[in-house]
Amino acid sequence: MNKIKFFLIAVGYILMNPIAMSAQTENHISMESAVAIAAKNNANIQIAELDYRISNANYHQTDAVFLPQLSVNYAAIVTNNPLNAFGFLLQQGIATSQDFEPSKLNNPGATHNYGTSLDAKLPIFNLDMIYARKGAKLQQDVYKYKSAYTKNYITFEVKKAYTQLQFAYQLRQILQGTLIDIKQINQSVNNFYKQGLVQKSDVLNAEVQLNTVESALSKATSNIENASEGLNLIAGNPQDKQSLYSTDSLTQEIVGFENKEVSETRSDIMAMKTALNASKMMAKSSEMALLPKVNAFGSYQLNDNKVFGFNKSSYMAGISLSWNLFSGNQNRSKIKSANYTTSKINKELNQFIDESRLELNKTRRDLNDLQIEIKKHDTSVAQATEALRILNNRYKEGLANTTDVLTAQAQLSQQRIALAQTIMSYNITKYYTELLTSNY
Repeated sequence: MNKIKFFLIAVGYILMNPIAMSAQTENHISMESAVAIAAKNNANIQIAELDYRISNANYHQTDAVFLPQLSVNYAAIVTNNPLNAFGFLLQQGIATSQDFEPSKLNNPGATHNYGTSLDAKLPIFNLDMIYARKGAKLQQDVYKYKSAYTKNYITFEVKKAYTQLQFAYQLRQILQGTLIDIKQINQSVNNFYKQGLVQKSDVLNAEVQLNTVESALSKATSNIENASEGLNLIAGNPQDKQSLYSTDSLTQEIVGFENKEVSETRSDIMAMKTALNASKMMAKSSEMALLPKVNAFGSYQLNDNKVFGFNKSSYMAGISLSWNLFSGNQNRSKIKSANYTTSKINKELNQFIDESRLELNKTRRDLNDLQIEIKKHDTSVAQATEALRILNNRYKEGLANTTDVLTAQAQLSQQRIALAQTIMSYNITKYYTELLTSNY
């Protein structure tokens, strides 16, 4: 009876840990189709694509490093300030000799000016902004690689979810077969009890195991619905939530990348490398801020003493050179911070690559261990099947008791479930290895 208890506990443990997957439409779906749907509709992939577009827009903000800036302004002003009032008269081109009288100069009264101006700025030499633009371009590439890795990772998650759904169907199938066997055993026990060949406890034990398997089968059906809905969520394919996906049968995948290593062109590693280069550009930009800047400017103005009047025109154009010689150690500290940030990213990159290689080595060992487990469970299923056959024959001849038959049946179901679960783990580990060894 200990083996029966172990079997019931094992089944209960599996069924009390729902598998996260999803369902939408009532149809058969292949793994390739699920991956294709996710690539098109998954929310995380769409968010990553939006992040890339945001970074692209941020990069194009730096077009101002080369392009001119133009603005149009209209201002209506009234003043009795002597200096400004006389200046307005000159700007409007209406100053006369009477306006130079001291009393009028000192007390001009309310003077109006309505001015329109077209202002332009043109950057000529700003090395710090040029390097900042290069950093923004590299930052855009960072999000491009992040978007690519998100697609790769979601592909892994879809395959994982699909495999778990396959296991949910496999578990139900195993329990359905177990239920058929248990019903036959239960029928035989009841017949023998009516003939006085077995005790009431044998009938009760058979009934307990029958009820347990029926309950487990009901939970297995619910788990299929949960797993189907989970797959639907990952794939981002919201349709009829009451429908279920059906899958291909669960079989062991073939591993064909034993000699592959972690590629430094993998998209997440490339994202970190590009972030490192972007940090270097920003550090260079901080250093270039110490150099002088040269910019051109110009303004064309129209002034009048009437609203919407455009009587007098004038212009102004020039080139300015500015050099910030000392900013209270702000620039020096900014350069140090940028250099420290670059060193930090570089160390994080090297550590991440080393951790990825260790993770790959561990995953390969897990694959080997799971392969051994599969072989062992294959053998155990065959042995448990033969043991149950022998005990069934002996039981029909009255040479074995009910407990032995129930124990053998529990052991066979336990081994079948363990085999299916190990195949599921093996396939998921294989897909994870594919993710680790991806070249992009």
